[in-house]
Order: sequence, then C-alpha cells, then structure tokens
Amino acid sequence: MPILHIVLFEFKPTTTHAQVEDVCKRMVGLAEKCMHPTRNEPYMKSHGGGRDNSPEGQQGAFTHGFICEFQNAEDRKYYLEKDPAHLEFVASLENVIQNVRVVDFEPGVF
Repeated sequence: MPILHIVLFEFKPTTTHAQVEDVCKRMVGLAEKCMHPTRNEPYMKSHGGGRDNSPEGQQGAFTHGFICEFQNAEDRKYYLEKDPAHLEFVASLENVIQNVRVVDFEPGVF
C-alpha cells in the first residue's frame, strides 16, 4: 500500500531567501536523486512541494511543505535510513531549519 510522507519546514529567522530557495529546490530534486538500491532508478512515485499559501492561518511558523509518495514501507525505510542523497540533504539543513514536522500515512487507513 502506498505511503504519503509529508514534511513541513520552519526556517530560522537568519535564513536568507536564497537559502530557502536552495533548500526547496534540493528537496524537490530528491525525487530524481534518490535511486532504488537494486533497480537503480528513482523510487518515489510522486513528489512535490512549495511555499504555504493557506488563507486559514493554521500553519504557525511553517512556511513550506512537501509531499513524497512511496510505493511501500520498505522504500520509505530505505529513504529515511539509508539513501545517501536523502541523508546528505538532511545533514545540510542544520544551519537553516528551525523546526520540522513529518506526518506519514497510508491513504484510507484510519
């Protein structure tokens, strides 16, 4: 069953607009950089994200959101724990991200 992986970023107040753009482009770029370890091809089913534009005012300080779709829990586990492109990306966020939220779910499973 597919798994949706939602990531929300709150950037540090000292983060420049150029740094925010760089992080966002690299986050979206993970869809092409993250390769399946045995098939040697991208394994995210879909991926996207961008700047918050909700008129509801419930986003708090989170300004950017991203969604990745994985075919199964095994692909998500590889992404989170072993994929070198993802691990390198996460390590690069230390000086620019103040807070992050992640929610994963299987559509229709309540």
